[in-house]
Amino acid sequence: MSFPAVVHAEWIKIRSLRSLAGSLMSVFLATAGFSILVCAALGRPEPGVTDFDPVLFSYYGLNFGQMAALTFGAIAMAAEYKNAGIRISLAAVPNRGLFYAAKLTVVGWLAFVVGLVTSLTCFLSGQALIDKGFGIGIGDPGALRAVVGCAVYFALISLLSAGLAALLRSVTGALSLLVPLFLILPFVIGDVSRDSSVAEFLPDRAGQQILLQDPAGTLGPWSGMAVLALWSALATAAGWWALRRRDA
Repeated sequence: MSFPAVVHAEWIKIRSLRSLAGSLMSVFLATAGFSILVCAALGRPEPGVTDFDPVLFSYYGLNFGQMAALTFGAIAMAAEYKNAGIRISLAAVPNRGLFYAAKLTVVGWLAFVVGLVTSLTCFLSGQALIDKGFGIGIGDPGALRAVVGCAVYFALISLLSAGLAALLRSVTGALSLLVPLFLILPFVIGDVSRDSSVAEFLPDRAGQQILLQDPAGTLGPWSGMAVLALWSALATAAGWWALRRRDA
């Protein structure tokens, strides 16, 4: 089978699973919903705040939506191992590299598209709700970069999750590692121990540098995204190693 044919087959499989459609919808609803609520409720920085970032302010709900993106990536890959479905998939596509590449392509592309719609909604709605004098336009420095970067962020963390799910063959196993990595470790390392230099290289902190209008610290917007891309590459490589060496 050709690569486009396998990609089409993977698209049909993912489209047919309600849990995956629900996860993608949750990415949009959680991210955009919480972001709009906060922008509407606050509308401006609190008195005395001097480092207000209008771009980051529009993406308040990202930390909620990213969990849905992680869930989407894990389910999309681990669903193959439910009821030995991977055997059917590999019987149809004996070339494991072709199968894995097509799966990751569809996962990453869907996460990017949904992420782009979500990101644009967050930015435009957020800036419309921020009081005059505090908001910015899409053409201002850092704005367009954040809109596109947010979509890339969702794609990369979905691929990271898919890679771990391929390695562990389990949604629960993948999320049991990812939830602490994204929600607990950044807080413990960065806020409790105050070792911000290490926390900056965690996947969420590194990737979210792209959402800052004027990033400060060791990593810039694109170097931070490169660090996240490295995390994703390592996870997907580990997943490929497991798929290539293990029996179906």
